[in-house]
Amino acid sequence: MADNPIFEAVDQFIDGLFASEDQALIRLRQRAADASLPHIEVSAGQGKLLYLLAKLSGARRILEIGTLGGYSGIWLGRALPDDGELVTLEIDPAYAAFARTSFNEAGIGSQTLILPGRALESLASLTGPFDLVFLDANKDEYPEYLAEAARLLRPGGLLLADNVVRKGAVLDPPADDPMAQGAARFLAELSAHPQFESIVLQQVGIKGHDGLALAIRR
Repeated sequence: MADNPIFEAVDQFIDGLFASEDQALIRLRQRAADASLPHIEVSAGQGKLLYLLAKLSGARRILEIGTLGGYSGIWLGRALPDDGELVTLEIDPAYAAFARTSFNEAGIGSQTLILPGRALESLASLTGPFDLVFLDANKDEYPEYLAEAARLLRPGGLLLADNVVRKGAVLDPPADDPMAQGAARFLAELSAHPQFESIVLQQVGIKGHDGLALAIRR
């Protein structure tokens, strides 16, 4: 939840105007609650932002690391042309099966490839080029994902990485917070990476205080 009620209220106002959920997304949230999935998916507004960024980049082939229930994957998949492809990686086979149902109900099942298992192992088996890579998995492995994104993205391709501010914990990551430590390492490496031009968009709203990293592959 947001730290300040006005941030959440404005988020809800924006989502109502620009990111209304259809029945497939509403149904996904209901199924996720019934199945007790972690409530860590992007918000509707964040999903619409992913959709627009994918559209703006002209993405035809998208890689997502961290599927969960398929919510962000639906937004990304709907930005693809009819012959486009979404490849999404999920370590938990139960979540992967849940997401398969989500993608089918949203009408993008035929364009989606779900690879179960550890992301770093799946990534090693992939070949590019991808037009967009979205990171939304364990932050302690973000630095390793960065290296794979540099390998797999085409020149001019877009890298997006969610949850990189961690309520400000990246400023001084606690010794017992590997996620904040991983996010801080990722940001340091991304900022100095010779193959990327990048920035971080700090975000506050329904999902609290966090941020999205955006980078273009040179």
